[in-house]
Amino acid sequence: MKRREFLEFSAKGALGAAVVGLVGCSNNGEDTAATDTSTDEAVLAEAAASDSALPEIEWQMATSWPLALDTIFGGAVIFAERVAAMTGGRFTIVPRASGELAPGLEVLNVVEQGAVPIGHTASYYYTGKSPATAFGTALPFGLTSRQQNAWLYEGGGLELMQEFYRERFGVIQFPAGNTGAQMGGWWNREIETPADLQGLKVRIPGLGGQVMDKLGATVQVLAGGEIFQALQTGAIDAAEWVGPYDDEKLGLQDAAQFYYAPGWWEPGPTLEVEIGLSEWDNLPEVYQEIIKTAAFQANTQMLARYDARNFEALQRLVAGGTQLRVFSNDILQAAEAASFALYDELAQSDTDFNAILADWTAFREGIQAWHTALETPYNVYIATRESA
Repeated sequence: MKRREFLEFSAKGALGAAVVGLVGCSNNGEDTAATDTSTDEAVLAEAAASDSALPEIEWQMATSWPLALDTIFGGAVIFAERVAAMTGGRFTIVPRASGELAPGLEVLNVVEQGAVPIGHTASYYYTGKSPATAFGTALPFGLTSRQQNAWLYEGGGLELMQEFYRERFGVIQFPAGNTGAQMGGWWNREIETPADLQGLKVRIPGLGGQVMDKLGATVQVLAGGEIFQALQTGAIDAAEWVGPYDDEKLGLQDAAQFYYAPGWWEPGPTLEVEIGLSEWDNLPEVYQEIIKTAAFQANTQMLARYDARNFEALQRLVAGGTQLRVFSNDILQAAEAASFALYDELAQSDTDFNAILADWTAFREGIQAWHTALETPYNVYIATRESA
């Protein structure tokens, strides 16, 4: 795929001019243990190595990912390797593929039940338990990966989510991976207007699935390892997973022809480590701090890996015949309107969702205005400039 062709694809539907009205946003700026990622790794490792009284622990970790997806499953591996390294091998965590300890969409359930001590998953798989879980991963037309990290680590979001998880599930969770902005998935036909979505069977999780339902699609939620067969056999008409690198590994390019952008339902989805509170509370404090540090590394390193690998994978897909498409403004506008209508409905029926939504919305408005003022003009210029 030639560079100019790639840029032209990227620029389709871009803003003609950047909105530069920067609105104010407030942040209490408080530091708490939930978001403290400044503890020096070497200090933690030394503390663990010098204390002979620290216990030897081995945990089995349920995950939502097949082994073949080395980047997303790799988030769990990075986390486990860092915990082992910083404890001198005294605390080992063994990530297990989806289906070994629990089905891929039931990781939170088995951690909540105490059947396994720890899991690695995406919180929005569990909106059936509470729509508020979606804030831990992504909301349609929500936060990019950087914005999500800013809200979680510095905007009070992680404290809100940990309080919610503690009270609702008896679980504590930490961000431990981010895929970055996702693609809009694989479709067996071109989609030009909202009416084209009517009756299509689409694999999409979280609140994005509920938005698709509002737009007339029939929604299914499938684990990653089940998508290819369902798409290839026609059991579904479209499916989204992550992006070019993972999608290529799943072979989705062999099951559908049209590859759409953007994944408006997941502009920057976070994955997370979930730990039962009974297990967490019994850990030595130094092990707890090591878990926080390892999760932070997994969160940042997974994002870097996806960013480094996706663009080359996209070039391979296009060279192999994949047809890139961009969702029309009509579809995006209809989806955005349906998204925020859904949030209003959920806020009226779910007190947890309502409480978190107020904080999330205020932060979203502020940080999107800031990024629009600076980064949007730059990105539009890069995408539309003539090659030197």
